[in-house]
Amino acid sequence: MPTRDDILAELHLAPAWRLRAVRGLRRADVVASAPALVTDSGGGDYAVRRGDARGERIAALDWTGFAADVASCTACALCRTRRNVVPGVGDVNAQWLFVGEAPGADEDAQGEPFVGQAGRLLDNMLGALGLSRADNVYIANVQKCRPPGNRTPEPAEIEACRPYLDRQIALIRPRLIVALGRSAATTLLGYDATIAALRGRVHRYRDVPLVVTYHPAYLLRTLPDKAKAWEDLLLARRTMAQALESVRVPPA
Repeated sequence: MPTRDDILAELHLAPAWRLRAVRGLRRADVVASAPALVTDSGGGDYAVRRGDARGERIAALDWTGFAADVASCTACALCRTRRNVVPGVGDVNAQWLFVGEAPGADEDAQGEPFVGQAGRLLDNMLGALGLSRADNVYIANVQKCRPPGNRTPEPAEIEACRPYLDRQIALIRPRLIVALGRSAATTLLGYDATIAALRGRVHRYRDVPLVVTYHPAYLLRTLPDKAKAWEDLLLARRTMAQALESVRVPPA
C-alpha cells in the first residue's frame, strides 16, 4: 500500500503536506496553508420547463431507475456513437462530489468515469486527501456519453445531458462539489470564464459550495500545474471542514 508521501511524489507535489482523514473533521483540521476562502454566490441552475415531460421524468428519478434511464437516452446524437453510457460511480450518500467533462475512450469501453491514466491520477489526488472513490466520494461527468474523438461536447449535447447531472446532485446532496476542468465548472456555474479566473475561490451550485481545479487529463500533459491543483485540493479540504462545522449541533 503506497504511503501518502508516495502519493504526493507521484503527483510531483512538494513539500508533502500532511492532512487528516476527512470523516470526523474538527476545527484543527482546517489547513492553514490553503488559500483564503473567497465566496462567489453565482451558480448555474437547470430549471425544468413547464410541459417538459422528459425533464420532469428525470427530475423524479431515484437511484433504482437512474442508470437504466441514462442507458436508454437518445436525446442527442451521441447515443449513436457511444459504446456504453457512463452514469457515475461511488457512494450515493457521499459528502464529496467530483464532476468532470465527458467520458473518454477508456470510460466509454468500461462504463465507468475516470479510468485509465487520468483515473489513476484522480485516485492519487483523492488518496492525498485521505479519500477513495469507494467511500464518501461520488464521481460523475457532465456528459454521460463519449463525444467522438474526445472532442469538447457541443452546447446542445450538454443541454440534453444536464438534467441527469442535476438529478444526481439532488439525490446525493453533497457537502462539496469539485469541478474538474473548465467545461464542468462553467456548466455548473452557468457562465463562461477561464479556469485561472475560477480557481482559488469558493463558488456555489445552488446552496452547495463548489471548488474548481484542473482536469486530471490536463495535469498529465502539464506537470507544473499539479502544484496549483494541490492548492485547489487544500482549498476544497478547508471548505469541506467549514461545511461540516456549520451543520454540527452543539452538545446540550
